[in-house]
Amino acid sequence: MDAHRTTDGSGPGEQLIFAADWLELREPADATARAAALVGTLCDLALNRLPLVLRDMGCGTGSMGRWLAGRLPGPQHWILQDRDPALLAVATVTGPAADGGTVTFETRQGELSGADLHGTSVLTASALLDILTRDEIDGLAAACAEARCPALLTLSVSGRVEFDPPDPLDAGLTAAFNDHQRREGRLGPDAVAAAAEAFAECGMTVHTAPSPWRLDSGPLLEKWLRGWVAAACEQNPALTSEAGPYLARRLGNPDLRAIVHHTDLLAVACP
Repeated sequence: MDAHRTTDGSGPGEQLIFAADWLELREPADATARAAALVGTLCDLALNRLPLVLRDMGCGTGSMGRWLAGRLPGPQHWILQDRDPALLAVATVTGPAADGGTVTFETRQGELSGADLHGTSVLTASALLDILTRDEIDGLAAACAEARCPALLTLSVSGRVEFDPPDPLDAGLTAAFNDHQRREGRLGPDAVAAAAEAFAECGMTVHTAPSPWRLDSGPLLEKWLRGWVAAACEQNPALTSEAGPYLARRLGNPDLRAIVHHTDLLAVACP
């Protein structure tokens, strides 16, 4: 779920580039939203061997690792993987682990799916599933199943946004934004259902939990809203004439609140 990306225009699977300032701005909201209960399920069902080797796909600046490392036992070694060398240059994961164990990391430039997962204890990703195609998700599920590698995939867009107060244009913008997320064969808000099906077909057990952003008036809400409206208008230019007045109404209201719904998914190999 992210309107703040650019692409290289290469079609399905094209490179998506995230702005570092946007990733920094959203990191606290991401940390609050992620479903911590799934981490407990991961520890109970899948973590029986140390040290842990965790591969974070589409890592950005490493916010997923910074959130998760202190919730898992150590020692841990993180492989931070992303297509964007500028993000990898500033990516970090900090420790200690939940039990005081050491946390180390390395960075690797590479594709967002299709990695060799043998020897990986856990695959993680944040805001990744919804930018993948069905074939890419099927490939990711198959790779995890073959390596018996659990996957914790957080903050996938669900296609629902709730505003307080509501506005008559909300529904039209939401529909257009969701269609924008599905462009070039990506699954957008259909990604979690497709991933759950793909992992289950590969013999893995799937757990899901809601992970909503709860945004109050402020810089994150404003930047997200501007990007959300821009993406919707790109998808449906007929909305453009109403976009300016809509943003003025919304951003002029200091009491505006928004819930941007996401879903977290955990897939583990059956015993």
